[in-house]
Amino acid sequence: MRLLERIRKEWFMIGIVLAIAGAKLEPSIGVNGGPLKPEITVSYIAVATIFFNSGLSLNTEELTSALVHIKLHLFIQIFTLAFFPAAIWLFLQLLSITPINEWLLKGLQTVGCMPPPVSSAVILTKAVGGNEDPPCLVSFLEPSWEEISLKQQSSQMSGSESVPEARLR
Repeated sequence: MRLLERIRKEWFMIGIVLAIAGAKLEPSIGVNGGPLKPEITVSYIAVATIFFNSGLSLNTEELTSALVHIKLHLFIQIFTLAFFPAAIWLFLQLLSITPINEWLLKGLQTVGCMPPPVSSAVILTKAVGGNEDPPCLVSFLEPSWEEISLKQQSSQMSGSESVPEARLR
């Protein structure tokens, strides 16, 4: 019976592992244009469902009390938009003296400057029994830095320039 209790407690992580294993076994299901239509289901339906579900469970008094935690919101913004990118930059300075592919380093720098997906923060906070009001508020206070960064990168690349394929050594 302890195994069943453990499974009930860790259902989210087990689901993530099963989804990754399923994607490894049959990747064609999740490709753009595939049966799951991730270009629609992930971009619109899944994110909207996550926020709708979280919104239904929010207590308005808790939400307004979370709004006044200015120090918390400043910490989150500074950590995700200043400290973490600076730490990644320092790490990349160390990696730049190694023979690692230049495009891999540029990719790491790009990912290091983007905040984590807010929908993931809401789900993971809820899964561990935390207060999901701050992640929901951050999602409304923070612009979509992922979209801004990707748009800037795509506008900087000319039509003849392309990212080389990664090669395993």
